[in-house]
Amino acid sequence: MSMNKIIFTEEYCQPENLYPFTLTRQIQDIRIGILTIREKWEKLLNLPSFDRHEDDYKDLDRSVTIEDAVDDGVCLMIHGNVLPTPKLIKAIHRLKDGEFISVNGNTGIVFRVTKKEIREKYKIAVTESITIKEDIKTIQYPWDIFQLNDWAIRQDFELLTRKRKSHAIPKTNKVVDAENIFLEKGAKVQHSILNASTGPIYIGKNAEVMEGAIIRGPFAMGEGAFVKMGARIYGATTLGPYCIAGGEIKNSVLFGYSSKAHDGYLGDSVIGEWYNLGGGTTSSNMKNNAGEVRVWTPRGQVSAGQKCGVMMGDYSRTAINTSINTGTVIGVSCNVFGSGLTPKYIPNFSWGSEGVKRYEFEKALQDIEGWKKIKAHSITENEKSILKYIFKHF
Repeated sequence: MSMNKIIFTEEYCQPENLYPFTLTRQIQDIRIGILTIREKWEKLLNLPSFDRHEDDYKDLDRSVTIEDAVDDGVCLMIHGNVLPTPKLIKAIHRLKDGEFISVNGNTGIVFRVTKKEIREKYKIAVTESITIKEDIKTIQYPWDIFQLNDWAIRQDFELLTRKRKSHAIPKTNKVVDAENIFLEKGAKVQHSILNASTGPIYIGKNAEVMEGAIIRGPFAMGEGAFVKMGARIYGATTLGPYCIAGGEIKNSVLFGYSSKAHDGYLGDSVIGEWYNLGGGTTSSNMKNNAGEVRVWTPRGQVSAGQKCGVMMGDYSRTAINTSINTGTVIGVSCNVFGSGLTPKYIPNFSWGSEGVKRYEFEKALQDIEGWKKIKAHSITENEKSILKYIFKHF
């Protein structure tokens, strides 16, 4: 039986510009809005997805070559950094074999490929381009994730709640625009203020908002996430699955399994998975002179606009009362501590933030395992092989 599928490719998306998040995952596994990019496409197209084999260390269980993938059906090859829109989905449904979609006459972003279009290894013959006029949303740099998060939460809210009924919002809460609030099964919210007049509020399965929290939309929390007592959260903020949030947060995306459990400010920031911010950690999201914030990328500094907090890779953590500089990039598996403001760039596997030492690899794995145990998880072989590669090469 033939099976149609999505194949994501990073090839034309310059994943290195999305460091540190693309060091440990494919672009399509970045969370923005409520869902990851992969989850959005799978839901909207109702198809399973795989990753195009790119001959690198991130080729894992889901990697396939296009040549193999087309053996049993049609493949939709999609650029991993493109966010789907209803208009784009309609255009995809109209594609014929060998056609591809280009936006505003630029390069193609979605290709419909069958066995017929494969010429030789790595060569695909496409016949015709279908141009759509649309303001297409793509993520090129890490700060695009928080800058597009307002739009993305609204899109995902619509997708996930369409024709469904929210579980009842308990009467102890103070609510503005209840029709814009959706509680999944098992969500617990008591004695909180939920203001959805500025955007929708989505509370995932078995997630909990403790008493005294104040939340303004757009806001989303994934399955099992947790907002602590008295937290103050502004839109557009996303807490991925099993995240813990406390203190003050604004316009930030926390990917999943991570903790910002205590007081301190986090604004205009993106935080990976399995990180922990020590109590009192505060990030600056604006320079004192209100100038443009320039952020480290592997190709040199790039302007992120007037507001940009911290971009923090997976498995990193900060000590209590860490003061994070405006527009700081923290790599993968760093242990950040030290006096004064952090440097603007902290490399992968750093130990400390001044006169940085390097984490010993085995010690880093041990510490990650310790943090994962807290949430009843343990480190996988895939994670170890990716981390080993990053440790040696980045």
